[in-house]
Parts: sequence; structure tokens; C-alpha cells
Amino acid sequence: MKKVLGWVLLFLLVFWIGTSPGPAADVARSIWDGITNIFTNIGTFFVELANG
Repeated sequence: MKKVLGWVLLFLLVFWIGTSPGPAADVARSIWDGITNIFTNIGTFFVELANG
């Protein structure tokens, strides 16, 4: 069942990207910006921790 659900979700993702690439790109960009922001903040935390 999990395998079938995974294939269905993959198909829907590809379909969404194919039918409306602009909004799909905006979502992907937002997710990427969030991930990079998290890692930047983690790096800042450790730098501040090391500097005291």
C-alpha cells in the first residue's frame, strides 16, 4: 500500500509540475530558501557559541 501511495504522489507531483510550472517553481524555491535559512542559522549559532 505504501508503495502504491508513493507512486501516486510522485505522479501527482510530476503532473502538477507539468501543468503549472510557475507555481511549482515558487514552492520549490520557498522550500529551498527555508532549508538554507535553517542551516545558516545553525552555523551562526555555533559561531556565536564558539566566540562566547
